[in-house]
Amino acid sequence: MCLGVAVVAGLAFFLADSRTIVFASHDAVVAPTLDRHVVLRTGPLLPDLRLASDGPVGVEIRLGKTESASVEELFSRYAFIASEPDAQVAKVGDVVQEMALSATLRGVGLGLVPLAVWWLLGPHRRGELFRGVRTRKGAAAGVVLLSVPLLLWQPWDADEETQEAQHEWEPLESFMVGVPLPAEAAGIEIRTSPTTVQTQRLIQSAVNTYEKSKDFYDQAATDAAVLELREPEEGETAALVVSDRHDNIGMDRVARAIGDRAGASVVLDAGDDTSTGQPWEAFSLDSLDRAFDGYDRFGVAGNHDNGTFVRRYLDDLGWTMLDGEPVDAPWGGLVLGIDDPRSSGLGSWRDETGLSFDEVGERLADEACDGERISTLLVHDANLGRDALERGCVDLVVGGHTHVPDGPTLVLGENGEVGYTLTNGTTGGAAYAIAVGSKPRRDADLVVITYRDARPVGTQAVRLRTDGRFVVEPFVELLLDAE
Repeated sequence: MCLGVAVVAGLAFFLADSRTIVFASHDAVVAPTLDRHVVLRTGPLLPDLRLASDGPVGVEIRLGKTESASVEELFSRYAFIASEPDAQVAKVGDVVQEMALSATLRGVGLGLVPLAVWWLLGPHRRGELFRGVRTRKGAAAGVVLLSVPLLLWQPWDADEETQEAQHEWEPLESFMVGVPLPAEAAGIEIRTSPTTVQTQRLIQSAVNTYEKSKDFYDQAATDAAVLELREPEEGETAALVVSDRHDNIGMDRVARAIGDRAGASVVLDAGDDTSTGQPWEAFSLDSLDRAFDGYDRFGVAGNHDNGTFVRRYLDDLGWTMLDGEPVDAPWGGLVLGIDDPRSSGLGSWRDETGLSFDEVGERLADEACDGERISTLLVHDANLGRDALERGCVDLVVGGHTHVPDGPTLVLGENGEVGYTLTNGTTGGAAYAIAVGSKPRRDADLVVITYRDARPVGTQAVRLRTDGRFVVEPFVELLLDAE
């Protein structure tokens, strides 16, 4: 009996549960079903989509609010995200697993109730209750008890017939007659909306974006895996620098391929992973996190990562988000960093408010010079580390922001110590604050830093051109003992 109660209650809890997440740039409600389909409810004007599920259960994803300048821009974004779906698929899968575990625990808890009641009643009281069941009063109580679930269910209270029910599911290939679809679209079904002609045009445009994006970044990732890059020697550690991705998730697997080829085990994120820092851009952070799974991950927020969302989200995903205090680096030594003060209204040194960019730079230099020498200072704008370099307290300042690569440039500190400043370009190939598209809008840049004996000893820049060709710069030695 207890097992039966636990199973029935757990299933009921599971099917009644739902979670709100950020999915494909939307606030979305995820709910499990038993129809073994993944159903995407897009709203009143756009068509719903569904695909057979590989698992024993299905899921319904109901899209809510997002930000977009137009429907065309939104469909283009859908296609871009669909070309790199792993992070979003994993996110929904994790949520469904969490709901299943929660429902199981609650079902087991409810299943233990009859056992607890049985034990608390004792044999004498149980005998009295069983004898009472055979009376008229006991029979009446049984009928009332059995009626409670029916009264709660109320199957006679049917919903009115809706507009949605008037449309049937049909294969996407039959809906898009005459339009060649990618193999990945096999099995997708669509429930048409009143705007059928407009929908066909939008889907055709999205398919075109999807194919171009997937082909470009597939080829780039393949080519990156065989680049002639310097690999770390024994006792060395390689770190990959990314910055200014601006939502270009297509570059993430390319960046990982470059990091793996260079033997990197650390990623340094100099910020501007998003364009506005809003929750709808969580898809970009999910992709970044999944791409660098297994790496030691350090980051700061850039000026376009406006607000606190980006920092909190990456921190929750397990990234070490630097906050103005030195932390131990995987290569030995210390790494220090802080978010760009122009991003979140932080404008502060941790707890202080109202500090300017230059004042934050001075506080950062004070921290860098108060104790053990800093191996790497990670900031969004390398100018934020200027004071620390001039005082001679830092081996290397790493930043981004300008979308133009620069350095490494030697700086002789006032104490006679040598340091370098290095600016990465834009890993997302962003021309302005947005990089979503079928390929980079400008050259996409990354840098590999090599460390030995807790200090940076060299850098190598890698650039992906807009035509898909790579440019690998020579390895540049950092001579930190120079006079």
